[in-house]
Amino acid sequence: MADFQEKANDDSIVKESNFDKSEFKFSSDDSEDYQKGYKLYNFRRPDKFSKEHLRALQDIHREYSRQLSLVLTAYLRMHVEVEVVSTDQLTYDEFTRSMPSPITIGIFELSPLPGQILLGISFEILSSIVDRMLGGIGLMEEKQRELTDIEVALVKKVIEKIVKNLEQSWSTIIPVVSNVIGIDNNYQIVQIASTGEIVALITFEVKVAGKYFGLMSLCFPYPVLETVLTNLSTQHIFQTKGIIATTEERQKMIQKLNTSTVDLSVLFGSTDITLADFIDLKEGDIIKLDTKSTDDLIVKVNGEKKYFARPGTLQNKASVRITEKYDNQKFLLNHYYLK
Repeated sequence: MADFQEKANDDSIVKESNFDKSEFKFSSDDSEDYQKGYKLYNFRRPDKFSKEHLRALQDIHREYSRQLSLVLTAYLRMHVEVEVVSTDQLTYDEFTRSMPSPITIGIFELSPLPGQILLGISFEILSSIVDRMLGGIGLMEEKQRELTDIEVALVKKVIEKIVKNLEQSWSTIIPVVSNVIGIDNNYQIVQIASTGEIVALITFEVKVAGKYFGLMSLCFPYPVLETVLTNLSTQHIFQTKGIIATTEERQKMIQKLNTSTVDLSVLFGSTDITLADFIDLKEGDIIKLDTKSTDDLIVKVNGEKKYFARPGTLQNKASVRITEKYDNQKFLLNHYYLK
């Protein structure tokens, strides 16, 4: 029995030594080598938008969200913040099933892009906006419901402003003109694409009056963006931003800037004193400045030297009269000759 066992062991040794392991490799690397040169393709849900396309869409609408925040804040006269939270691609069926109900949907076009686009706004946001438009402080209703006819008319004005703001953001890709076609309250009824069609979904978080939160979404079916996919790249967006603005665009920018506030200050002069002298200062002390009473004063705008001015009074109030634009060389020369 012992001899038989020994022989069996010898046979196994022979078989193992004759077995060429190099012919068989069962490592995980084999599957990668086998698949090298092949690309996985999901026939049920193909990826029609590349990562570069989605990044470009996110960049476009991140800038759009900043502009929209300013527009809605000025229009409603209450603080509104809009921020992009995600940019995804999914089928139209998945998109419609993922949206809450009821929800207000704006159906619009961006000519010359083909097809229609959807704008969805949650009830939480719209109830606050409608309350503000009706003279309230912007309170949000907790119980969801469908909007009344009067509320729909008010909401349509807001949606038109939201959609109109897309024109400027999309100008880096293609000049577009917006047109709101209609408003609905159920995605299952609206059918702007086939159920299996891929769409790009941009989701925004909207914060109203600093305390109410809700979601807003833009749905772009693939056929709408197919003709401009070559322009949907970060490089193209940055290149087109360098294009000189038209006269109309400049005028719009000036109109928006006209309502901005700036800090204006006048520098009467300066001097150097020791810390001990500074600590000993008291009411009635006189500090000698490095300028004369006949010298031009410097006017600063937001901390930047912009103009020369002369001091005086107007209606018994201290004032200055702008004489010319600030010139640093002139300022240095005047101080040089005064010394």
